[in-house]
Amino acid sequence: MLNELYSDRILAAAGAIPPARRLPHADASAVRVSRVCGSEVAVDLVMRDGRVADFGMEAKACALGQASASIVARTIIGAEPATLYRLRDAMRAMLKENGAPPHEDPLIGERWRELETLSVIRDYPQRHASTLLVFEAVAACLDALGHGGAAPSRT
Repeated sequence: MLNELYSDRILAAAGAIPPARRLPHADASAVRVSRVCGSEVAVDLVMRDGRVADFGMEAKACALGQASASIVARTIIGAEPATLYRLRDAMRAMLKENGAPPHEDPLIGERWRELETLSVIRDYPQRHASTLLVFEAVAACLDALGHGGAAPSRT
C-alpha cells in the first residue's frame, strides 16, 4: 500500500514544487502546521481584481504535503476566492468522506485535475492534515482579506 501512497505521480508532483518564495508585500499571509507530523506551510497572497495575482509559499512538509502545495502553487494564479474555498472543502471531502476529486465539480474546474493524484491519501487518515495544509493556509489568507468562507477547518 505504501507504493500507492508514494506513487511516481505523487513524487513527481512533490518534486515539481516551485522554489520557496515569500512575498514581502503580500496582501495576506498565513502559516498552517500539522499537529500530527509537524509539517508546515506558509502562504502569501496578492489579490487583484478579485483574483489571485501572485502567490508565495514555503513548504516544510512531507512528500504528500509538498505534492499538494506544489499543485496549488502551479495552478492558483487567476483563481477566485469562492473557487478556492470550494476547492478546500472538496479536498477535505475527497480525503475524509470519499468524495469526488475537485475537478469533477464544474465550479472548480479542470484546471485542478492534477489534485486527483492525491485521492489515494484518503486511505491514510494520519496523512490528511499535511496534505490539506496549503488549502487551509490559502483560506486563512482569504479570511484575513474579508472574503469569508465556509466553516473553519477541522484538520
